[in-house]
Amino acid sequence: MEQKEAAKIIDRVLQGDRQAYALLVKEYKSPIYNLAYRMTGNLEDAADLTQDIFIRAYIHLWRYNPEKKFFTWLYTIALNTIKNFIKKNKITQTSDLKENQSLAEQNSSAAQDMDIYLSALDVQTRAFILMKYVQELSFEEISEISGKSISAVKMRVYRGLESLRSKIK
Repeated sequence: MEQKEAAKIIDRVLQGDRQAYALLVKEYKSPIYNLAYRMTGNLEDAADLTQDIFIRAYIHLWRYNPEKKFFTWLYTIALNTIKNFIKKNKITQTSDLKENQSLAEQNSSAAQDMDIYLSALDVQTRAFILMKYVQELSFEEISEISGKSISAVKMRVYRGLESLRSKIK
């Protein structure tokens, strides 16, 4: 969705057209769900988090700066919501990881193995790698979303890739 189109829809929502928000949800639901799933490894958690993220975005829509990309703003909310969820539910994440490892051993595929390796990374590194290589965001966009400098983002991605390489070997 073009920036101008998103800004017009947001303006309609802020003017009281709550139905227009469905257009934003439809456009961005898939990448937000994908992030939530890849970060948690759990379908139900990903669905719940996606819904929570869009509710939070709706509530705080008045804070959105129309001069910035809506997707970047939404992704920031998503990333923070998911990271908080993971911190609060550390035990669930660990048990899901063990369950995923056991399933991968039974029915191994490259994608499943990669998800297991990714889940072993710290939350922020995992998020940066997913944003860069799954969502195909630029280092500048990741920097804007995370509030980290571009060089810090590059270093975190580089170290994450090195960690993945060592785990794969």
